[in-house]
Amino acid sequence: MSYWVRWALTIAAVSVVLAALWSVFNIVVLVLMAAVLAIGLDPAVRRIEGLGRSRGRAVTLIFLGVIAIVILFAWLVIPPLIRQIGELADDVPGYVARLSQRDDAIGRYFREQDMADRLQEFIADLPARISASFGTIVGVAGRVTSAIFNVLTVAILTIYFMLSLPRMRRTAALGFAPSARERAETVMDEAISRIGGYVAGILTTASIAGLSALLFFTILNVVGLDMPFAFPLAIWAALMGLIPAVGAYIGAAPAVIVAFFSSGLTGVLVLAYFIVYQQVENYAIQPRIMKNAVNLSPAAVIVSTLVFGSLGGFAGALLALPAAATIKVVIVEVFLRGRVAEGDVGARETLDEHDRAGAEAEAEAQARAASRRRFMRRLRDRLGPRGPDGGT
Repeated sequence: MSYWVRWALTIAAVSVVLAALWSVFNIVVLVLMAAVLAIGLDPAVRRIEGLGRSRGRAVTLIFLGVIAIVILFAWLVIPPLIRQIGELADDVPGYVARLSQRDDAIGRYFREQDMADRLQEFIADLPARISASFGTIVGVAGRVTSAIFNVLTVAILTIYFMLSLPRMRRTAALGFAPSARERAETVMDEAISRIGGYVAGILTTASIAGLSALLFFTILNVVGLDMPFAFPLAIWAALMGLIPAVGAYIGAAPAVIVAFFSSGLTGVLVLAYFIVYQQVENYAIQPRIMKNAVNLSPAAVIVSTLVFGSLGGFAGALLALPAAATIKVVIVEVFLRGRVAEGDVGARETLDEHDRAGAEAEAEAQARAASRRRFMRRLRDRLGPRGPDGGT
């Protein structure tokens, strides 16, 4: 009887904890995001510690570096972005007039719907509309303020987690029995490594998205197809690339709209580019990067993103790959190695295959790192100052 009472009390306690976590779901998501960022930045912290710095100084250097990057980005992007958005707003009537003069279906639609007159009426009524929408403006301002607060909360929690990550790891290991503590530490170290790889992978994917968009927009301008606001639109595509699943579509929408305002051909080409690139990213770039980063197969990357995104929305998609990588680590280190220790031949084959995949991914990462070092060395040799005798 006491056995079933303990089971009932355990189930009740777990249910209460889950209900409490669900009631503060937004806070839990912020904490998880901060933890993922802290774990992702931990390799950089340890690298700086290896240079003889304390962990506090390493975290401070990284934090100051991030602030410097944000300030530099804002200084380089925001002023021209504001200026070009203003130019875009001034050019909208001209765009509409040119679209109305075209002989294709878009031009006929604009003429039939009197889009030029409607636009002029909308602009004339805009001050009154803004005054009448004061409540909406307040609501939008409140949501923006809430988003800023969430960003600051994640940043502060990330700093605290980065500072206390080794202590948190030791404390978590103490929760296990002494006989299982070594295996628990191995599992945690492996999970931390996979989450760090995920953060590096998503930054790489977003960078590729932004650079590819900028290159395509530049090619359009070179061949004579006007693509205005190329740099801000490419930066926007890169930033939205940090959002899993839907980020690429959000990043593509402004570029496609601007391209169609420029010309129908430019709009079709930009739309086709983003459709093709999204497929390439979903089925080639992201699975390959994430396979090497988190040691997940391409199918597992796609399926985990879809499943967690459907269950948890944006937060689920953001945390899908870290969660899937952690689950795989737990299954391999706890379940699979235990079965191998019991003499399971099938488990031994699966574990050998997993170890080979991990070794191949590690070898590929080391080869890419060596290639980057060789490239930087050759670049320094070419750019370095040379003396009269040809030496540096």
